[in-house]
Amino acid sequence: MASYQKRGKTWQYTISRMVNGKSEPIRKSGFRTKGEAKAAATEIEAQIRKGTIPSLTPVPLVDYFDKWVNLYKKKVSNTTLKHYHYTSNQLKSYFGAKHIQDIKRHDYQLFLNEFGSTRAKETVEKLNTHIRACVQDAIEEGIVPVDFTRKAELTWTTPAKKTSEKHLNFMDSQLLLRELHKRLDKGLGYYLLLLALTSGMRFAELVGLTRKDFDFINNKITINKTWGYMERSQEGFGPTKNEASNRVIKMDKPTMNAFKGLFQLLTPNMYGLVFYSPSSKYKVISNTNANKLLRKLLLELEIESITVHGLRHTHASVLLYKKISVYYVSERLGHKDIETTHRDYSHVIKELREEDEEGTIKTFETMVV
Repeated sequence: MASYQKRGKTWQYTISRMVNGKSEPIRKSGFRTKGEAKAAATEIEAQIRKGTIPSLTPVPLVDYFDKWVNLYKKKVSNTTLKHYHYTSNQLKSYFGAKHIQDIKRHDYQLFLNEFGSTRAKETVEKLNTHIRACVQDAIEEGIVPVDFTRKAELTWTTPAKKTSEKHLNFMDSQLLLRELHKRLDKGLGYYLLLLALTSGMRFAELVGLTRKDFDFINNKITINKTWGYMERSQEGFGPTKNEASNRVIKMDKPTMNAFKGLFQLLTPNMYGLVFYSPSSKYKVISNTNANKLLRKLLLELEIESITVHGLRHTHASVLLYKKISVYYVSERLGHKDIETTHRDYSHVIKELREEDEEGTIKTFETMVV
């Protein structure tokens, strides 16, 4: 049973409760009206009836988020961990020491509106994903009664790059592939570009490859680690982006034959790295130099420029264009789930769906002729 008292200009509720035969009432003050106090007390009483003991100790949102990251995100890569730290800094900057129990849906929406006013769509989505996962765990622990991130409207102003602008079409990718095979004698960088196109690996996965990862008997490559190639990465070998990124992929024979020949020419190094570069700061071919080489080559071929990461998008788009299952493409790329593949390559999937639609209609039209 709850009672209500006015203290100064605000209201307080008190809920009578017995724990192990002792009186342990629940009190909370600071409500602007008696109605707000009643509504809050009703929520707490409902939790008690369900057998859920609500958290009585106020916890700052940023403190709970940081503890949640430290507890549940120990296995993520350093790069991913930095994204969580970025989210933490945004929470601290906006909410300060405000308790997670005191945040309402409109508070969170105002936060998203302000954050999104100068951010791209992908950045807003990532931040919201972090916070929502944290809040859902807080609900399960009884820290907060409701999900204040539910039905939040994501807003942004800076347009994100379209995925369709990040990859080459089939004809251009075929032209590039043939040219790369012709230039393999001109340097190790061309081998990296070749493998990026034919494997779809992330750059950190490419430079993390060692000789032992190549199975020339079965034409397979094992991907189970990365290499720190930039300041915010781990030093040396590190984990892949997620568990699904640990994978073994089947490769085409021309690519594998090229690397089989390369290994006979390369001087071994202490790390066993394929794309070792002793003069580079991080001891591997730099992302900057790889992009410069690709840009130069595409310019000579009169193909619109893309980045090395764009070769990963090109790889996936070519496979989807050739009607390879989206489930296999997702597995080959090492995506965390199929939704990621659908989101990143929705433009290609939409085009294929339109073709399938036309094919379906023609199938039944020809059956009656």
